[in-house]
Amino acid sequence: MGFKKNDKQLHLGANNQDFSNARMLRKTLTKAEELPWHNLRNRRLKGAKFRRQHPVSGYIADFYCHEARLIIEVDGEIHDLSDHMEHDEGRSYELELNGIHVIRFKNAEILEDLETVLNRITDNLISKNVNPE
Repeated sequence: MGFKKNDKQLHLGANNQDFSNARMLRKTLTKAEELPWHNLRNRRLKGAKFRRQHPVSGYIADFYCHEARLIIEVDGEIHDLSDHMEHDEGRSYELELNGIHVIRFKNAEILEDLETVLNRITDNLISKNVNPE
């Protein structure tokens, strides 16, 4: 299934500033983002197309699979602070209202047990019937 760059469903109302911010974020990867990206890019996981630093619904998702309506977030320590946790919960709630499921992983989870992280992402893809094997 192909999507046009200006497909409104692909970006759900993202504005020009969101696209600009996403381009800047794509220029650098943290180690915790680099590891899953190596396994998600080029349809390497279940044949699903993931985009990195993708603007959607006024937010920039670390990784987004439009086909599965799935966002993967990689959270550093700052996300452990109560105000960030509250913001993240609100963001996830808004995205869920648009039919997009969000799963979050802490940096430590990714760095210490990438296989479990990838298995959890795979389970989500399978539950959404994305290229079942």
